[in-house]
Amino acid sequence: MTYEALPDRTLDKRELQALVDDLATRPELWREQVAFSDEERHYASLYRDEYVDVWLLCWTRRNDTGWHDHDISSGAVGVVQGALTESNPRIGGSHLSVTVGAGESFCFGPEHIHRLTGATDDAVSIHAYSPPLWRLGQYDITEDGLMRRISVSYADELRPLDLPVDSSAA
Repeated sequence: MTYEALPDRTLDKRELQALVDDLATRPELWREQVAFSDEERHYASLYRDEYVDVWLLCWTRRNDTGWHDHDISSGAVGVVQGALTESNPRIGGSHLSVTVGAGESFCFGPEHIHRLTGATDDAVSIHAYSPPLWRLGQYDITEDGLMRRISVSYADELRPLDLPVDSSAA
């Protein structure tokens, strides 16, 4: 994908939201990348330069990023098909969750911690980050409210760290 409208600088979260909203209206740039899997979230890099990083992600209800942040990057997510659930952690209380449907988008700064899951089995979203992703933080929140952060590469697939361990697999 080439995207000639991007400035030669880091974009703020509102500019990233405008970018994903614009790309949502241009399926010829990403539609051929759409694919679904319950075993792993399907994702494809659409564009990357020194200032911005754009991804297409496909979701089923079984796909879950786990809790994570985007290190020093701001970001935006535009849902182009189906729906996603975005959850924000609330220590000592119920987590805040909202369903984001096709045609909707949201943006966030680098301080944002969230978890994304497929709310439908056919969700497609476009994500943009600036500066481009290099590292992310993954979080585990224990039942007693303890939180820990693990730094991971942007190339690693995000998965929940807090899934119960299957003791029969040992």
